[in-house]
Amino acid sequence: MKAFMPWLGLAARLTLGGVLLVAGFLKYDEVDKSQMAVRAYEMLPIALANFIGIVLPFAEIGMGLLLILGAATRITAALSALLMVVFVIGISQAWARGLSIDCGCFGGGGQVEPGTANYITPLLRDTGLLALGIYLFRYPQSKFSLDKSSQKLNQEKGI
Repeated sequence: MKAFMPWLGLAARLTLGGVLLVAGFLKYDEVDKSQMAVRAYEMLPIALANFIGIVLPFAEIGMGLLLILGAATRITAALSALLMVVFVIGISQAWARGLSIDCGCFGGGGQVEPGTANYITPLLRDTGLLALGIYLFRYPQSKFSLDKSSQKLNQEKGI
């Protein structure tokens, strides 16, 4: 099993990093829509929601790139897992409060027609991504990583 762990780590890095990179890339040039999506959750003061709407796409791009490259994997995995917890909480509270919104996870977002909001799919996806972040925090060593600890461990194991 230990021989497969670096490969499993690579798959986790590429999956989590790829999703974050795509999500950020689809939002970075339309920060007004990103701001609208964050405001739609009605959790934060408007100024803070707008700030997060601007920063979030670039944070997702940065975390995605670091994970794909395998640089600062443990820290980036922890931040990514924390971000997924925030997303799960945000989506869950919107659902519980009866808000009819699109999550805005991959661009767009904001109010949608009553009864058309989909909360299950984003919750399942973000919970799965949270699990990947936790795995990478616990086991950051993976194949083709820029992290020196991964390279050293893989050399020691002859992988």
